[in-house]
Amino acid sequence: MHAACSAIERELQAGTMPGSVLGVLYQERQWIYAAGYANPKPEQAHASPLSASEETLYDCASLTKVTVTLPLILRLIDEGMLTLSTRVSDILPSFGQQGKEEVTIGELLTHTSGLQADMNLHAHGWTREQMWDALYAAPLVTESGTEVIYSDIGFLVLGRLIETLLQMPLDEAADSMIFEPLGMNSATFRPLVRQAACAATEYDDATKGHLSGVVHDEKARALGGACGHAGLFATASDLLRYARMWLRYGLAPSDGAAEATGGPLRVVSQGAVRHAIRCHTAPIPEAYRGLGWVLKGDKMDASGDWMSPRCYGHTGFTGTSLFIDPDHELAVVLLTNRVYGGRSTSVASLRARVHNALTAAVSG
Repeated sequence: MHAACSAIERELQAGTMPGSVLGVLYQERQWIYAAGYANPKPEQAHASPLSASEETLYDCASLTKVTVTLPLILRLIDEGMLTLSTRVSDILPSFGQQGKEEVTIGELLTHTSGLQADMNLHAHGWTREQMWDALYAAPLVTESGTEVIYSDIGFLVLGRLIETLLQMPLDEAADSMIFEPLGMNSATFRPLVRQAACAATEYDDATKGHLSGVVHDEKARALGGACGHAGLFATASDLLRYARMWLRYGLAPSDGAAEATGGPLRVVSQGAVRHAIRCHTAPIPEAYRGLGWVLKGDKMDASGDWMSPRCYGHTGFTGTSLFIDPDHELAVVLLTNRVYGGRSTSVASLRARVHNALTAAVSG
């Protein structure tokens, strides 16, 4: 891991981010490397800087899409409650307006629904129900199935759809169906009781301090903190446990907890995993999208040069990423709080360098 760690150290010295935690899973062996600060200047009086560590909770931002919303949708499909061809309006009738009547679950998962990328739902002083009304009333900006438009809005809708079908809040569904079975013991939404363990993100004018334990994404914050597109907080170890499930094609990690229940627990079906990681957007130029996942060669691919053609992953706006390479039996979690000093810094090149160094190390 030396070359990957050196790449992180250089970015810390350059001031790209205050701290970082790197998690690596290779052939069932796990390494964690932490450097810098989770919170250089805690708001509490006389508090010392908080170092980044294996226990640091990071705001995962859009990793929520593939670590919460995606597996819950796959579970619902496995259990016969949905199909990829199910129309969203069949479950959320208010969504079926402005040309969205035929939009499907699969189109939301692949970002091919035609929905716009984003909406400033938080900027109007609306109630939460007014925000949902505005979202449901938004028209398509392109014909469904013809273009990939990476859309927070689509995954917001998927989160609402999950809550409607399961008749429970999204965070409770994630706890019972994903986090607990996988032993993701620190993963949570709204971790205010563990605020001191959270990496700080951007300065917030409203609170006159850096956000810590509060979701950075404004839409998620305005809608209560637990949404289908953002809101998850997790440690590197949590995310490696999640990645291990994908490398095991839907089986929870083998450990004492699994053995106590009579053997490995299947979280999602092998068929669902295989379907999720194949390309569903081949006719669209420069679009290589699985269900939720970004695939090798996509314009948003951050896997670097040496990961295999079958790798898949995702990034988060706050400076997070998770990439999985089944051919190398490798998973890489890179957590940073690059937005601590503002939104102008980028960790895109760091991701590629870290992935290249680690893939080179394991491939010989």
